[in-house]
Amino acid sequence: MKETLLSLEHLSIDYKIKGGYLSAVNDVSMDIRQGEIFAVVGESGCGKSTVAHSVMRLLSGGNAKIEGKILFDGRDLMICSEKEMEAVRGKEIGMIFQNPLDSLNPVYTVGNQVGEAIMLDRVDKQEAMRRAIKLFQDVKMPDAQERADSFPHELSGGMRQRVMIAMMLSRDPRLLIADEPTTALDVTIEAQILEIIKELKEKRNTAILMITHNFGLVAEAADRIAVMYAGEVVESGDVFEIFENPMHPYTRLLMKALPRKTKREGRLETIDGSVPRILDKKPGCRFANRCPYAQELCRSRTPGETTVGETHRCRCFLVSGEHASSGKGA
Repeated sequence: MKETLLSLEHLSIDYKIKGGYLSAVNDVSMDIRQGEIFAVVGESGCGKSTVAHSVMRLLSGGNAKIEGKILFDGRDLMICSEKEMEAVRGKEIGMIFQNPLDSLNPVYTVGNQVGEAIMLDRVDKQEAMRRAIKLFQDVKMPDAQERADSFPHELSGGMRQRVMIAMMLSRDPRLLIADEPTTALDVTIEAQILEIIKELKEKRNTAILMITHNFGLVAEAADRIAVMYAGEVVESGDVFEIFENPMHPYTRLLMKALPRKTKREGRLETIDGSVPRILDKKPGCRFANRCPYAQELCRSRTPGETTVGETHRCRCFLVSGEHASSGKGA
């Protein structure tokens, strides 16, 4: 088994709001190993990006109450000083954000911006630019040398995403966090970006934490997966095991919402309702109000984790055997 690089232990994040706290992440534990792609998947608002930002210590506003541990190579990032975290960001852990245009400076060329990141490791400007162009070639940027002299607004969304990947690779991080890396890209460019991410794993042995709502991306690239709902991991395991034998009702419903190859396979299914805002941590399953199998037990007690297989874990009374029946409940 590969070495564990990042470990989240009972991570909980509550945001202070008027009248109390909003539970964004609740008791999340997961391990990401060196040289694997670990996907965190779920609807918008389920806490995926909050987990990613917490690893980088980038939660804004200073109003977040954080409990638990974030261990990177055995070191607890939660107790690191801001100066220590500055040494970790970029060099040890890189992050690709959802919208690359927001992350790039509009008044500098993209070549200069990637070169600036390389110069942090005491490389002279000429060598930094040479390496930047080589990185653009590595991420399959068309006309890499010419594009290095372009400003962010002169590039397409797919090209800007390539610039961000090149920038994150410039310091050769051991862990790369990709937060919705293909959002707003067309399917052709999405496939190219995905191929680049897979090559990072194979050629550089980079660990990749991929945040996405797209199960298609997960099936194509991930080694292991954690399904999140309302701030909690409801199911996790090897990607093949999850796809072949989804156990949690939420995972099953997400699978049914995947596009089918033919019309004969039926219309896409939807999940009624939306992810709730948890303002008060009461006992009960957070999916109970949308679950077709929910019973009184689900609303009065919080389900524990049940081991389904060697790597497969699930939080559901239906899976643990405590549920009254396998049919539709109240």
